[in-house]
Amino acid sequence: MRKRIALAAVVALAGCMAGGATDGAAPGGTAPDGAVLFGTHCVLCHGKDGRLGLSGARDLTLSQLTREEVAVVVAGGRGRMAGYRNSLTAAELEAVVDHVMAMRTGAPGARP
Repeated sequence: MRKRIALAAVVALAGCMAGGATDGAAPGGTAPDGAVLFGTHCVLCHGKDGRLGLSGARDLTLSQLTREEVAVVVAGGRGRMAGYRNSLTAAELEAVVDHVMAMRTGAPGARP
């Protein structure tokens, strides 16, 4: 169990230190892929479907935050969650917010 937690911490730290290089960056001016970015930066704590809750991470499918509030949290962080203002572009941040909003229970495209 300790090895698993240590590995998770190393992976999360590596993601935070990635700087401007993001796996969801869109080549040639196309829109960034929020699902890919979420998979790179958020899935470790929130899980693929947003429900994991590792290390106190919130269940994103049950969130009642407004889109603007979600954007503030993704950019600046909250609690133990790191912010991504310095590692994602504005377009990438918006793509992640779009993806998180789509995860909500009852949202178009959300999983039941």
